[in-house]
Amino acid sequence: MSEKRIRVLVAKPGLDGHDRGAKVIAQALRDGGMEVVYTGLRQTPEQIVSAALQEDVDVVGMSILSGAHATLFPEVVNLLRAKGAGDVLVVGGGIIPEEDIPALKAAGVAEIFGPGTPLANVVNYIKDKIK
Repeated sequence: MSEKRIRVLVAKPGLDGHDRGAKVIAQALRDGGMEVVYTGLRQTPEQIVSAALQEDVDVVGMSILSGAHATLFPEVVNLLRAKGAGDVLVVGGGIIPEEDIPALKAAGVAEIFGPGTPLANVVNYIKDKIK
């Protein structure tokens, strides 16, 4: 019997219209043996959480380039907790200033992956956290 595959929702919150990085991450996660659901562009935190619950994911990965990470990432974490899904691992990536990362982690975002992060690091991080 095969073991359960890790399910990941890759989301693009807010008004950010650039999704090449999110698609690259989604493909790397698939290549790493995970099931990936991609939400598409311009998702609200409510849409992201709704999709995460409907798809019964283990991980929500958000990619953002617009600068709204300090608002949108914590809102997703809070909505997941409010819906009883606080055990879902939340990670983020994109253009996020180093000085913003401690506040995001304090708000419940497990890890932030910046530009140039090797894809294997993202895959391995998720595999290590979801056992």
